[in-house]
Amino acid sequence: MKALIALEDGRTFAGTGFGADGVQTGELVFNTSMTGYQEILTDPSYHKQIVTLTVPHVGNTGINPQDVESDKVWVAGFVVRSLSPVVSNWRSQRDLDGYLREHGVIGISDVATRALVRHIREKGVMRAAIAHGEAAEDAAALVNIARQSPDMSGWNLVDDVTCAEPYNWTQTSDPGWYVNHPYDPNGALIVAYDTGIKKNILRMMTDRGLRVTVVPATTPADQVLAIHPAGVFLSNGPGDPAAVTSMIDNTRSLLGKVPIFGICLGHQILALALGGKTEKMRFGHRGGNQPVKNLLTGVIEISSHNHGFAVTPDSDLGGAEVTHINLNDNTIEGLRHEGLGAFSVQYHPEAAPGPHDSLYLFDEFVNRVKGTVSV
Repeated sequence: MKALIALEDGRTFAGTGFGADGVQTGELVFNTSMTGYQEILTDPSYHKQIVTLTVPHVGNTGINPQDVESDKVWVAGFVVRSLSPVVSNWRSQRDLDGYLREHGVIGISDVATRALVRHIREKGVMRAAIAHGEAAEDAAALVNIARQSPDMSGWNLVDDVTCAEPYNWTQTSDPGWYVNHPYDPNGALIVAYDTGIKKNILRMMTDRGLRVTVVPATTPADQVLAIHPAGVFLSNGPGDPAAVTSMIDNTRSLLGKVPIFGICLGHQILALALGGKTEKMRFGHRGGNQPVKNLLTGVIEISSHNHGFAVTPDSDLGGAEVTHINLNDNTIEGLRHEGLGAFSVQYHPEAAPGPHDSLYLFDEFVNRVKGTVSV
């Protein structure tokens, strides 16, 4: 069936629909990862975004239950150049088309993704509507729908993705993928704020002997401190970080009282809690091949990214130092404040999908929690 993507600036891209029928809106973005579409689909950080993959051939490895990063598909739409008609992988249990249909997500293939990505790179990410079926026949109506949809700036999406109740995480990684250890019921207790947390982040912590209690993003700091955690983790998540005011306030209340580690949105929340500012990027960083320089060691890490906001370079970070920068555009990729026992990175060291260059950051968190690095 016919499918169409309509952008708020009036540009349209036609293709063939798969997955669910109907109309959905979201911010149109692109991801340059060569593999890992299943992890991308289930990453809560993509809530309210229509994701375009630059890799041309998608769907050939199917869908399995091991590689999901949450319990649902979060993307608002999925755009590919070519949808594989054949699934061939020893772990696959179903195809991509049926998976998206089950989760009510529209897919579109046979799209000129090179032209689409170039358009976004030149004009910036923008609101869009994606349609599959009868709604794809009226391009003008779809453009109007895109223009009337919410803008990502100022939008707090964390409330949509956070857990409803606290829970304990005990799962470790598959030993076929990582060197790990059995779950340690006596390990140091970590509280992880769920602002859209990915499962592999949690596995990276339990692999290293930590006990993890995940709490909703609205949990007050005094309730967290009342259970005497050895450390606090600030997770990834969707939307505008400056709009998540409760998390900023909670983080500010926790600073200096317990070691803190933040990833992605958690990095931005930490910067805002320290007194810094964030800004929306032109088209963001999304992919598994971003070069980041560790300013403390001089080492270049190839890293996985998924973010559309960044810490502004002229931010007053309250004495924190910049530890990592992106070599493509010099944006801030890492912070630490030794006096307050906090550090963070903008990228995704859990590598799902992506390279493993940055796994050492979880070891650093363990060392801080155990006191081998002073708070």
